[in-house]
Amino acid sequence: MQTRRATMLSAIAALAVSAVPARAAAGEPRPAGLVRLTLPAPSGPYPVGTVALRLVDASRADPWVASQPYRELMVGIRYPARTVGGCPAAPQMLPGEASGFAALNSFTDVPSSRVDWAATRTHAHEGAPVAHGGPLPVLCYSPGAGDPRSLGTTLCDDLASRGYAVVTLDHTYDASAVEFPGGRVERSVLPAEFAKAYPDQQRITALLRKTMAVRVADARFLLDALPSALPQVLCGRLDFGRIGMFGQSAGGFTALQTMHDDPRIAAAANLDGVLAYVQDDSAPGNLSSVAADGLDRPFLLIGKDGNDLGTVPSWQALWRNSPGWHRGLSLRGAQHATYTDAEAMVPQIARRLGLPRKTVVENIGTIAPRLAITAQRAYVAAFFDRWLRGRDDDALWDGASGCHPEARYF
Repeated sequence: MQTRRATMLSAIAALAVSAVPARAAAGEPRPAGLVRLTLPAPSGPYPVGTVALRLVDASRADPWVASQPYRELMVGIRYPARTVGGCPAAPQMLPGEASGFAALNSFTDVPSSRVDWAATRTHAHEGAPVAHGGPLPVLCYSPGAGDPRSLGTTLCDDLASRGYAVVTLDHTYDASAVEFPGGRVERSVLPAEFAKAYPDQQRITALLRKTMAVRVADARFLLDALPSALPQVLCGRLDFGRIGMFGQSAGGFTALQTMHDDPRIAAAANLDGVLAYVQDDSAPGNLSSVAADGLDRPFLLIGKDGNDLGTVPSWQALWRNSPGWHRGLSLRGAQHATYTDAEAMVPQIARRLGLPRKTVVENIGTIAPRLAITAQRAYVAAFFDRWLRGRDDDALWDGASGCHPEARYF
């Protein structure tokens, strides 16, 4: 059985076969007795604040919905706060987003209807005042295909608690559901797009190329629009001369491809994202331009167990063609969804519902969640600390780390 979102193609296929009516629409009461989840607390010295922004790209018609004359996005900004007293904890997902996520949930053998996806609160607080200090380096986050930006909350909140402004981006009509101010919800069109393309391989490849092109255009528009769109609480506090980007799965692909296309990205990290338009990570050919051309700025690859330079041809091509600094590792026992909030959520669901261990392993592997979360926090933060802040990483990249024995370096 294929685990969740092994590649961008399987993500789209998973959305297509799992597209069932949503459990509850935005604003409807949620049934009692559902499993409620918690997320790990950030490890940095700062509490975390958050704001959400609606951005409109009037220069670009929406590529997914022909009747929409402009491209509309929702983003969230996580940042180190001075204090969070009196500021409410932000939900992981708004009601409409939670409903859409429940409808398209493709966690293997996890009964989505028995989880209250809208009940989870994050450790970020709405509208909290920003911490004192100099301008904050900026990190942009792109989620996997079909995923909402909120599925990377554990890592994004942690980076904000360490002193970064983390800008999370929803790719409208790609993400399971995006809720805009006023409660309007836009659902993913990827299931329908995949159904139209299947089984023609050329059309499927074209769909993957379009999906990535839209994502990169979204990211580049974000860089254009954000400086003038900041709310008062953050005006003058973000350093747009120090920008990094990271993401999981198709979001990792988006991060590296955006850096290839846009010189404003100084460093980028890819969490288990294939860099080719293929049906499986191990398939050769159909390379992206970032893999074929390489990168001259620093990048980091982190893979699930078994994904390395010998098994992922697009990673090998990128590695071979890149003259700049680069490092890579995989985590022993990790699965593809290890690099999302699934690492914290799935074990809780399994315990509450009495699901077999097999269900947990199929979704997030055999690595202990505590070790997985600690390791990815440490490596991603150390990478950006080195290249955006000039900080010493204590030779972390020079060889196997005694602090993280589950890491296997490329």
